[in-house]
Amino acid sequence: MSDLPPAFVSVDIEASGPSPSRHSILSIGACLVDDPMRGFYAELRPWSREADPAAMRVHGLSLDELTERGEEPAAALRRMEDWLAAEVAGGNPVFVGHNAAFDWMFVADAFHRYLGHNPFGHAALDTKSFFAGLTGAAWSETGLAQIAARYGEPGTLPHHALEDARIQARLFAAMLRHAREER
Repeated sequence: MSDLPPAFVSVDIEASGPSPSRHSILSIGACLVDDPMRGFYAELRPWSREADPAAMRVHGLSLDELTERGEEPAAALRRMEDWLAAEVAGGNPVFVGHNAAFDWMFVADAFHRYLGHNPFGHAALDTKSFFAGLTGAAWSETGLAQIAARYGEPGTLPHHALEDARIQARLFAAMLRHAREER
């Protein structure tokens, strides 16, 4: 556990399917919750050719195109780690996601696979769970549309990793303000 203050970083990925052991991160976006315009984005060369057609329809990325022009995963993750270190200098990076369980497992796997460590460690915060705890909402009421309606943000994601991370960051910032007002 670090004594450094938390530095909340909203992260989103688009993947070729539901399992990091079988599918690839195709794009990754991240931004600071305190300043969503300070962001990172990369499209990665797939490490697996296995793809779930439903997942591929969601984001519209192409395995063939990314095989040709995508960044090597190790290079992209090294760049992300450098961006993270520069942006959260003096803070402890905390991964913020909606649904954090999905995105974090891919990001943790990729960082360990290519760099041997995860700069987020085990620090992941799920916005769905945070919202349920903050408001008393039932789990079925923690979808993006319900949270967005409460805080005046778009209720759908464009499925572009950086833009999704920015929407998630604004929602989480609104939840943090709400939590502080409740004290």
